[in-house]
Amino acid sequence: MDKLYSQFIKPGDLAFDVGAHAGDRISSFRRLGARVIALEPQPKILRALRLIHGRDDQVRILPSAASAALGWMTLHVNSANPTVSTASRAFIAEAEGKAGWEGQTWDSEIRVPAVTLDRLIAAHGVPAFIKIDVEGYEDQVLMGLKTAVPALSFEFTTIARDVALRSLERLGSLGDYEFNVSFGENQTLTLAPWVNAKSMMEFIMGLSHEENSGDCYARLARMGYTAA
Repeated sequence: MDKLYSQFIKPGDLAFDVGAHAGDRISSFRRLGARVIALEPQPKILRALRLIHGRDDQVRILPSAASAALGWMTLHVNSANPTVSTASRAFIAEAEGKAGWEGQTWDSEIRVPAVTLDRLIAAHGVPAFIKIDVEGYEDQVLMGLKTAVPALSFEFTTIARDVALRSLERLGSLGDYEFNVSFGENQTLTLAPWVNAKSMMEFIMGLSHEENSGDCYARLARMGYTAA
């Protein structure tokens, strides 16, 4: 994980972790020397994050979700598997009956505050990297970004490819990005060389359902990135 993120994050950088969940990315970003702004709206997970990272003055944990606009939103909670809690009803509908998603139940709802990426940037500065993992709501998070950032990642799933396509379109409207992909939790970029948005769209649409999920990485072209 550290080797992967070291391509985008250097000591002294700022990183955003949107959908921090168990906080493994926070830990990686801190090992790389970055200051971290982390968003996690689920109370039980938030409590764990504060126990682990709350005494680190280089980590700020916000009890918020990210969205296209400021305000409040409904989070559909999967109590048995809270890492797939989501703000997207469409994502829940797509999961129903799909292979690999058997037994998943979103059994409660909570109202949570929502903030935009632009508001976070205004408050904390432009991050070197943003990680977005919000279970089928990634496109709405990116709608709250109007400033091109050097690099970011967003999760995609094969049950919600339309969300990935809209996310790629959004990034294309913000800057000259190039793209890569990592599957599951293997922490390895798949493509060499990096590709444009159109090619990444075709790649995602061509995946088998069994690929399930991964992260799409975006970086501004001609930024001088080097492989770790």
